[in-house]
Amino acid sequence: MKHLLSLEGLSRADMEAILSRVPGFKSHRTSHPRPLSGQTWALLFSKSSTRTRVSFEVGLRELGADVMFLSAADIQLGRGEPIRDTARVLGRMVHGAVVRTFAQQDVVEFAEYSGIPTVNALTDDEHPCQILTDIFTFQELSGAPISGRLVTFVGDAACNVPASWVFAASRLGFGLRLAAPPSYQPGEGLLRRAGGSLGPAPAGAPAGADCWYFSSGATVVRTSDLAWAATGSDLLYTDVWVSMGKESESARRLQDLAGYQINASVVSRAKPGALVMHCLPAYRGKEIDEATLEAHAGTIFTQAENRLHTQKAIVDWLLS
Repeated sequence: MKHLLSLEGLSRADMEAILSRVPGFKSHRTSHPRPLSGQTWALLFSKSSTRTRVSFEVGLRELGADVMFLSAADIQLGRGEPIRDTARVLGRMVHGAVVRTFAQQDVVEFAEYSGIPTVNALTDDEHPCQILTDIFTFQELSGAPISGRLVTFVGDAACNVPASWVFAASRLGFGLRLAAPPSYQPGEGLLRRAGGSLGPAPAGAPAGADCWYFSSGATVVRTSDLAWAATGSDLLYTDVWVSMGKESESARRLQDLAGYQINASVVSRAKPGALVMHCLPAYRGKEIDEATLEAHAGTIFTQAENRLHTQKAIVDWLLS
């Protein structure tokens, strides 16, 4: 049985199999097959959501399923029932599950004990559906594969979204620069788990940058120099500075990350025509300024729409 629990657990062939399905679901939204007819899928969300909830509910319905949304407050999980017991019960009643929660281990354990296809819709460790969507969006709008291109992530590079970008780069063979203060960079353990080996910094890299090399041809550079990281980039990408669960750190994070904003100056260093993406919600004036977000709104909201089509492709892949 297939699950999508992390990008770390996917091969390049798996990622490409999912991505290859997305155009068909997007271009034939109202006429594609409905492989989930007669099934009921559960959405278990311990974290709030707009895009993830709506895209999965709509997508599963368009694939033919009935959908049951369950927040932590709706079920005994919110009162301390072990995740394995919730999984054992739901596995006997529904046909698949989409889980959005805090601990990665909860998604892993749910899949193990439920015996039904399980999708990680976000944990503190990874956001696989988002990054698969972003890669599809880049390829759709640029008209070229992401392999061999350069992606620059700006902001808190120690959270779930850039972690998934690291695993995607390691499989698909593109360059990734992480522009963040040292304390907001992913640890060496994650880069080694992704298959990276520390090597010489690239020519012209600023002092303090380190570069990790992968058998796919990918490189991941950690640097605090945003101007250098943005130079020559094909895709500039950012996320909120204060992720869910980090609200108590807001004041410190806003101060630490104040210099890591995507704005006109940063965009001017990227390649002409470079894409700007944000996985939303966006806090204008913090990780991205108002003018830059509005100038690239067509890309950013296409990216949001593509969650629907990509997640339908993910579910279809799970059934194959």
